[in-house]
Amino acid sequence: MKKQPVDLNEKTILVTGSPGFIGANLVLRLLSEMKGGRVISLDNLCPYYDVGLKEYRLKLIEKAAASASAEHLFIRGDIADEGLVREVFDAWRPAVVVNLAAQAGVRYSIDHPEDYIHSNLIGFFRILEACRHSTDGGREGVEHLVYASSSSVYGGNRKVPFSTEDPVDHPVSLYAATKKSNELLAHSYSKLYNIPSTGLRFFTVISRASRPDMALMGFANQLVHGKKIRIFNYGDMKRDFTDVDDIVEGVVRVMKGAPIREKGPDGLPVPPYAVYNIGGGKPENLLEFVRILQEELVRAKVLPPDYDFEAHRELVGMQPGDVPVTFADSAALERDYGFVPTIPLRETIRKYCEWHYEYYGPAKPEDLRGAEVHAL
Repeated sequence: MKKQPVDLNEKTILVTGSPGFIGANLVLRLLSEMKGGRVISLDNLCPYYDVGLKEYRLKLIEKAAASASAEHLFIRGDIADEGLVREVFDAWRPAVVVNLAAQAGVRYSIDHPEDYIHSNLIGFFRILEACRHSTDGGREGVEHLVYASSSSVYGGNRKVPFSTEDPVDHPVSLYAATKKSNELLAHSYSKLYNIPSTGLRFFTVISRASRPDMALMGFANQLVHGKKIRIFNYGDMKRDFTDVDDIVEGVVRVMKGAPIREKGPDGLPVPPYAVYNIGGGKPENLLEFVRILQEELVRAKVLPPDYDFEAHRELVGMQPGDVPVTFADSAALERDYGFVPTIPLRETIRKYCEWHYEYYGPAKPEDLRGAEVHAL
């Protein structure tokens, strides 16, 4: 697909979900590289997980912004708030929008569906509408909308690796359904209003300061408190783990190349629309993942060398909403942007464990005596 180059320097870039795991790392990357311009961060600091971790990431951003060439402004608010989103677009007129704000989590969606409709559907609709009206009055408007989709859209697909050419009409969770809906909405807005948009299906993103509900931090936190971890499908699970630094590299490259606007034989716009996978293409067995995590927690001195790992894990059956394997075919990303993730799993886990030690410190002897069972 042909791309229109987008220069990020001296531009205003809006990043929603900026205190989140991927969002914070993206903003830090932009501040380190942009020459002039500004980054507007928008998020409501949802308490889905520890807000303190989000505030920690915001402090990292504030520190980076102090010496950056580009300006940074954080706005606390909800992307589903029509008035706020319109106000932000009118005041700052972003040239590039990266929508990462969303209610995350497959399992949480089973019991809290309204949160996903609010953030992932209504919120994304507000962003699309703002992009649509960004050209009102003859303004240049948004040059490129980049938004987060998810590998969850592939549901129970048995064909691997997962390709963006595969049908994704049978989601196994509401979270996946909302992400597929985002792709459909973006396509219709691209077609009707000629908005260049690119969706990115992320595959199990992990690294330092990651989300507590993901296996990496979740397993580590349970182990340092002496609790058992449950490994689903009796360990017969594979995940295409992707380092957040690889994800950010992919996002930045995509931001700089928007689907080109052009007309078809009927004289109407051909939708300037694309969707890509971003994954390492090397699915790892969950038991191997746990083995590496155990070794690296000991290496980083988070856990003592004599920790009894076998006594702190349990193999259990499959759970609703989950899938046995994720496996990315990122050939299209490599073809159009010259990039595929390359950071190996052990390096990613090592970065996390070293960060865990710096942020939380070593496990306390009194905590290691815990005995509850927690599942991730």
